[in-house]
Amino acid sequence: MDTGLLTTSTDELSEADIAVRAEELGYDDVWLPELWGESGVVRATEIATRTDELGIGSAILNVYSRSPAVLAMTAASLQRVSDGRFVLGVGTSTKKSIEDLHGERFDRPVRRAHETIELVRAFIGGEGRVEYDGELLEAKDFPSLEVPTPIYHAGLGPANRRVVGRLADGWIPHNIPFSRLEDAFDEIATAARERDRDPDEIAVAPYVPAAVSEDLEAARDAIRGHVAYYVGSGEGYRRAVGAAYPDEAERIAEAWREGERGAAADAVTDELVADLGVAGTPEDARDRLESLVADTVIDHPIVVVPDPASSAVTELTIETLAPDR
Repeated sequence: MDTGLLTTSTDELSEADIAVRAEELGYDDVWLPELWGESGVVRATEIATRTDELGIGSAILNVYSRSPAVLAMTAASLQRVSDGRFVLGVGTSTKKSIEDLHGERFDRPVRRAHETIELVRAFIGGEGRVEYDGELLEAKDFPSLEVPTPIYHAGLGPANRRVVGRLADGWIPHNIPFSRLEDAFDEIATAARERDRDPDEIAVAPYVPAAVSEDLEAARDAIRGHVAYYVGSGEGYRRAVGAAYPDEAERIAEAWREGERGAAADAVTDELVADLGVAGTPEDARDRLESLVADTVIDHPIVVVPDPASSAVTELTIETLAPDR
């Protein structure tokens, strides 16, 4: 089973240390988040220089804070440093992040994602000089770099999923319940066929929040906190969960809005934990991850250890769910 790992760190180990350990354990790739703190690109570069065969992906670089040209140059540089092991994962991020952190208008996010992916493809496709005149973006008379790079998109809503189907090599969903992934992918498949693309060639690589512990409730609580944070703080994530669990999503979001973080986590039911994450003892968690890949449209799970999980839970989760365990 091909398995990725979203990098994390512990009190003892840096993200790069975790990546080296992931390679030893047989993970196929590691993925670098980026919101606030340190650059995902610099961290990916460090990991590239310390590993030999491990794939490296960005999950995700938002399509507002870097222009398509900068994203293309980033892909070119990381492909060189990693000897061709890089996957460019992009997404719209959230209105809070884009407007309150980056100072950009969260304007027409679906169209922004579409044009960014389309233009990055032109910039790295190696086909002459780039001319692009979109509704939001444009480029004139610059040479295309010949740097083949897979592009994955983290589209959640139906319109953004259609962007995946039209343009992307892979899909990185997060907080779409596992029981709804196949229905959600249908939107991607339809859009792909409309562009004469084969949906089977689009990798489904969701975040899989995972916590492994001999204490089952401790593992579940780690997932509850993760779900509460995303449902409470991101409208897109709330809608993704609310499409299947409207009452539960609203209770979580309301508690979060009122500053009741503990109550928000408590509102994440056992059913939600099971449909949005993997929580359990080592044997049960591994069986659950394997069954998800066998029984759903998931091609490539990306294991995400919730933050803040303890060092013990983090290390046991990474070791338990490793492909070469």
